[in-house]
Amino acid sequence: MSADAIVEVAGVGKTYEGRVQALVDVSLGFPSGKLSTLLGPSGCGKTTLLKIIGGLIPATTGEVWVKGRKVEGPGPERAFVFQDFALLPWATVLRNVAFGLELRGVPTAEREEIARQQIVEVGLAGFESTYPHQLSGGMRQRVGLARALAVDADIILMDEPFSSVDEQTRRKFQEELLDLLRRKQKTVIFVTHSIEEAAYLSDRIVLLSPRPGTVSKIIQPNIARGQRSADEIRRDKNYLDAVDEIWQILRRYVA
Repeated sequence: MSADAIVEVAGVGKTYEGRVQALVDVSLGFPSGKLSTLLGPSGCGKTTLLKIIGGLIPATTGEVWVKGRKVEGPGPERAFVFQDFALLPWATVLRNVAFGLELRGVPTAEREEIARQQIVEVGLAGFESTYPHQLSGGMRQRVGLARALAVDADIILMDEPFSSVDEQTRRKFQEELLDLLRRKQKTVIFVTHSIEEAAYLSDRIVLLSPRPGTVSKIIQPNIARGQRSADEIRRDKNYLDAVDEIWQILRRYVA
């Protein structure tokens, strides 16, 4: 395992029943404390690879190592933020955010205190007693993020987390995620279909080929973010060059 990699993927392949080969011979490392994005054409295996890293589904071939340990299933060092929120419809925001801690046997008072802190962190203070059906899509996604943060996992796996919200909300979430990462120093593996989102958020972008997916290229935008505004970042030459480079590669895969 390379020195700076907290997640190491070694020769991973995945074939589903019916002989559909989703991934073949994927090998790469994910550096600690960075946001790495998986990007590629539809059906290239982005979500499949994310779920294998999360221990939610097994690889057909190859191995995944997290913090020097082979992945055999889900683990406390990884938290998943799903595209469809995956909230408990019968539970309040507070109970949903605390759910991962509840599964780990954390006492009620302690887990609720932690959950309340994370609810504030994602901007949902005052909604602790609200149910998912009473929230907008953007608010439900904030609950999902708060639940991932509550368990204090080192690695956050995000499967197109902003795809179901409008463009204005999406941009706000992107800014908030970068701000959160500056403060929390988490390792994030992020799946998106958006070239612009990948370039804006990422320290590293892993481009996957069409199915069966394998690593086509790794791009490092090298954007100096710091305290710069979103508009300044999107006018940055490195951002614009990254968007163009990604498109020039991906356009070859578009029928």
